[in-house]
Amino acid sequence: MSKQAIVTGGTRGIGKAIAIGLKEAGFNVAATYGGNDEAAAQFKEETGIGVYKWDVSDAAACEEGIAKIEADQGPTDVLVNNAGITRDGAFHKMTAEQWRAVMSTNLDSAFYMTRPVINGMRERGYGRIINISSINGQKGQFGQANYSAAKAGLIGFTRALAHETARKGITVNAIAPGYIGTDMVAAMDEKVLDSIVGQIPVGRLGTPEEIANAVLYLADDKAGFMTGAVLTINGGQYIAA
Repeated sequence: MSKQAIVTGGTRGIGKAIAIGLKEAGFNVAATYGGNDEAAAQFKEETGIGVYKWDVSDAAACEEGIAKIEADQGPTDVLVNNAGITRDGAFHKMTAEQWRAVMSTNLDSAFYMTRPVINGMRERGYGRIINISSINGQKGQFGQANYSAAKAGLIGFTRALAHETARKGITVNAIAPGYIGTDMVAAMDEKVLDSIVGQIPVGRLGTPEEIANAVLYLADDKAGFMTGAVLTINGGQYIAA
């Protein structure tokens, strides 16, 4: 019987590659998105993966959305907390709105999405929770105090929840991608992008599929002995101890 997976922010970028990879591996996949209806419709047409629209920074919307997905495809076995936004700015100019928007979407959403599925996973004695953090949650980044704090928070969340759920057959792991060749990165100023690539020892951006491959491993039964881990996938740009 196929396992059921949810990928937040699953219709574009890294999330899109994750959703497609899971489907190709035999999972029934639901992809959530927040705003780009055109991209979501195109994704659904191309992949056949069900799409569901809601704001993951809204606790009630997450609970209602998950209930709808589970009514459509069954209890959740794998949850990938991937949705994220940026609202960059030097800290001395950063507004409370910029801070709150990023913390709500990038960190609070992990609680709002995981809380409604965790009891079912505990009762069934199985679950895979995979949180997409970032290189900048490990090392920090100028102009991203909000983003770096949220992504670092995901790592703490991952480790704490891993302790709580290990004996219930649930693994909780994180992936910290470096700079990946998504549309968002491709839209950066060419000189800035060249400077970033120059700091990556392998000499290139990563691909969304390379992150998806790591998710596929963590979602597999073969990864049952790995929990509380952070996989750094950044071409050697930052080597965490």
